Amino acid sequence: MSIYWWGVIGTSAIAFLLKYLGHSIPERYLSHPKIQATNALIPIVLLSALVGVQSFTDKTKLVLDHRALGVGVAFLALFLKAPFPIVVISAAVSSALLYHL
Repeated sequence: MSIYWWGVIGTSAIAFLLKYLGHSIPERYLSHPKIQATNALIPIVLLSALVGVQSFTDKTKLVLDHRALGVGVAFLALFLKAPFPIVVISAAVSSALLYHL
């Protein structure tokens, strides 16, 4: 058995243990207002980190290229309260135009 299989088995066991522990936490801890506020923010933070990593990095380097323009246009469209499909399409079109210039 290779080291990769041991890594997969170990990671799977840790994931199972964390999920099991999460389900065994008493309700009184989970219903605390600070915990609920933190849980509401976790998806936003994770998505923001994903956008940042995918938009401004290339392997191990920080870059400023056509993807940054797309993020900027999307931010501007959101600031102007555009509907979500318009935000996505405008960001994609602006990024693609700069890429092909």
